[in-house]
Amino acid sequence: MLTRHRLSALATTAALAASGGLLTATPAAAAVTCTSPVWKAEYFANTTLTGTPKLTVCDSAIAENYGLGDPPGVTLPKDNFSVRWSVTRDFGSGGPFTFAAEAQDGIRVTLDGVRRIDLWKNVSTTQKKTVNVTVPAGRHTVVVSYATWTGAANVKFGYAPVTSPTTDKVRPLAPAGAAVTYDRTLGRATLKWAANKEMDLAGYRVYRRLSTSATWTKVGSATSLVTAVSYADSPPPTGQTYLYELRAVDKAGNESPGGPDLTVVSVDRTPTAAPAGVTATDGATGVVLAWRPVTGAAKYTVHRQRTGTTDPVSQVATGVTATTWKDTAAAERTGYTYWVSAVDAAGNTSPRTAVSGTHGDYAPGAPKGLTVVDASDAVRKHTLRWTAPADTDVVSYNVYRNGSLLDSTSGTAHTDMQAVWHGTTYRYTVTAVDRAGHESPASAEAVITTEGDLIAPAAVTGVRATPREDGVLVEWDASTEPDLKRYEVYRAERYDDGDGGFVWLAHRVQYLSKDATSFLHPADADGETVMYGVLAVDRWENVLDVTDPSLNWAEVTELGTPPAE
Repeated sequence: MLTRHRLSALATTAALAASGGLLTATPAAAAVTCTSPVWKAEYFANTTLTGTPKLTVCDSAIAENYGLGDPPGVTLPKDNFSVRWSVTRDFGSGGPFTFAAEAQDGIRVTLDGVRRIDLWKNVSTTQKKTVNVTVPAGRHTVVVSYATWTGAANVKFGYAPVTSPTTDKVRPLAPAGAAVTYDRTLGRATLKWAANKEMDLAGYRVYRRLSTSATWTKVGSATSLVTAVSYADSPPPTGQTYLYELRAVDKAGNESPGGPDLTVVSVDRTPTAAPAGVTATDGATGVVLAWRPVTGAAKYTVHRQRTGTTDPVSQVATGVTATTWKDTAAAERTGYTYWVSAVDAAGNTSPRTAVSGTHGDYAPGAPKGLTVVDASDAVRKHTLRWTAPADTDVVSYNVYRNGSLLDSTSGTAHTDMQAVWHGTTYRYTVTAVDRAGHESPASAEAVITTEGDLIAPAAVTGVRATPREDGVLVEWDASTEPDLKRYEVYRAERYDDGDGGFVWLAHRVQYLSKDATSFLHPADADGETVMYGVLAVDRWENVLDVTDPSLNWAEVTELGTPPAE
């Protein structure tokens, strides 16, 4: 309570501001605005609180002892003056309050114009009164009127919420102006809100729940309240959506309804569970790993290390979307430890689950990429090439032609020089053989058809033979075959067959170019009867047999006398 003494008018404002009781003072003619919940005090030179105030000031509290009257800083009569204090403030949710007044002489208190305390009389000692008042929610005006008639002058008034749980059953209002921000780097949600207006506010509680749940969970301390108007929380970094709700709590323990829900999507740094049920099953083409699906997994990663070695653990598969994976690169007769982990959509990797497996001794994989080309030059031949399988114990390859074994080789190339014919289709496959003698499945088939055909040119026409002193001149019509390569001239002689008859035996006497149409065969002029034939040969070496009935032979008797028999 402030005790005021007479001061000069010039020093009044500074002295009262320093005391804390009187915050500002202005001449009566000036307008004064006091910020709630500071009281506006108006001094009158009468007991009826009428006319123009002699002084208007802002008071933080009503607790004055004027002694024998005439407050300092203002010219008032020693007796018979009055003061009116007024304040309009937000009481939040309202509730039960106590109004306590004491004064010498008179005091009246109203709430929104309704009189709550009335001790308006001249007394020789201080009179007191306390009343319980239920203040509705929201903004209300309290006015305290004081008058002193004679003698000592003092006044005091205060109002305070009732905080007894048995009396105060009014819940605070929900916090207003709430907002939330989320720092993805720190994984932290920061909530801010406006302060509640309740005078009996004890603090706030912050609640959180998953968007998929209807149950709110209190965050922070289970017992202490948040007394600031901000709160930082780190929701689990699961990538899920969380909702926050703020509630105010008064000193009687009443909790407000929840404010508007605030939404935060947390950063996802939480991996899934480790894969379960991991198995390793050996097979001819590799070790097959399998596991049960993991909830939330987008893919799986596999690591491997040779059993009993200090080899580094290496990643052998990533981005596996199925729940099975085959290690086709596993070496035969080798044991491995495998680790399988799950990776979620945010890239978080789960703990790894280990399993052991051994790849046995099996036939190697089939060779890949078999090709065949015609490599003929002077000799007809085919060249085959292929890619070795991944197996490291392959020692040789078997080459098959048209389903039959053609040859074996240690390399990945082979030349087929065994009777390759023109115009013929050949089908090749290759298998791999490991050191244990296991033969792989056949490779994909490579097919080739050699150029040309197997049809001999037609018989040469117009074959004529003319005997001459220097031999026999053979002539013929030019062949019209488009793929003609050369001519071959044959001479047939007659021999006794031993049965009273004879046979013609032919032998080749000359090769000629495809441009020739005659040939002089030097022969003795011995009067022998012989035959000449001309055979056309194409570029594929097709030619009619000399016994072919379609051949045209020219019979001729050489000049001279045949020898005696």
